[in-house]
This record gives sequence, structure tokens and C-alpha cells, in this order.
Amino acid sequence: QVQLMESGGGLVQAGASLRLSCVVSGRTTSGYPMGWFRQAPGKSYEFVAAINWRDDGTKYADSVKGRFTISRHSAKNTVYLQMNSLKPEDTGIYYCAEYDRLSLGDEYNHQSEYDSWGQGTPVTVSS
Repeated sequence: QVQLMESGGGLVQAGASLRLSCVVSGRTTSGYPMGWFRQAPGKSYEFVAAINWRDDGTKYADSVKGRFTISRHSAKNTVYLQMNSLKPEDTGIYYCAEYDRLSLGDEYNHQSEYDSWGQGTPVTVSS
């Protein structure tokens, strides 16, 4: 059983930065890709970014390219999301999730492709 725990969210002004962390526990090795999703108030989950655990290949939503960076530290079993130049539309609850196959496929941005989820960490960006 894999358990994921997010942290690092908060309330910031537009243009500020935050770094989210997701600690993965319950396994001896981490071979599956990881992703970040967010849920804005009144909306469904939106894909943000994903990374292959083994080879560091990454994917990003168009809305965050150039501003957000996903990375990992395998020895710490931790995935990070560095968020720069934050905008009010980035507001939402951010979740990390584990992909259901060993490498990211064409549907890497679909919620249904991820089978383990954290509890979420809230991010609020004021204008």
C-alpha cells in the first residue's frame, strides 16, 4: 500500500513562489511516475505536471509551462513542485498522485491514469 503526503501550500501574493513536497511511503522502491493535479474552487481536477521516477522525463500543462518545475529526490522518496510567478488562477488544492504504469503514456494528464492520491495541500494566490 502506497501512501502520499503533500505539504508546502499556503497563502501568497501574485508573483510569489511556493515549493510543494510529496513524500511517498509504504514501498521499498519507487518505480512508478508521479504527478501533480489541482482542484480550483467549484471545478474538477486539473493536471499540472508529471515525472517519470526513474529517468526524470517530465510533462507539464500548458498553463504552467515556464513557471512550474517538477522534480524528485529518490533517496528521500519525495517529489517536488516548484511554483514561480504564481497567479490567482493557480489557486486550488494541490494533490500528488502515482501513475498506474511504469512509464508516462499519452494519457499522462488524465486523472483516471493515477491510482494513489495524497490528501492535498491548499494554495491560495491573491491579486
